[in-house]
Amino acid sequence: MKQKLRALFSPILTIFESGTEEFVYKSSHRAILIFIGCMFSGMAVAVFFVAQGKDPGYYLPVLIFGGIGFISFLIGFLGTDRAVAKIWGTR
Repeated sequence: MKQKLRALFSPILTIFESGTEEFVYKSSHRAILIFIGCMFSGMAVAVFFVAQGKDPGYYLPVLIFGGIGFISFLIGFLGTDRAVAKIWGTR
């Protein structure tokens, strides 16, 4: 199942998994990345339900927070150690 999901999201994952430079990976980085994904996804849901209105401009924070949450979950659960280290900027 994980390989099928990795194949489905490979265009996004290859951006973060590319490179040959050295990196520093800690398992806590992956756990914190998943936690950050939960926080941003929760904020997206909260903004969606709290700030409902007729103005479509309120969807912008929902898209931004939801996108950050989605990428965090994607890299946290499916990404390689290099992708997690690249998100943290560790070299």
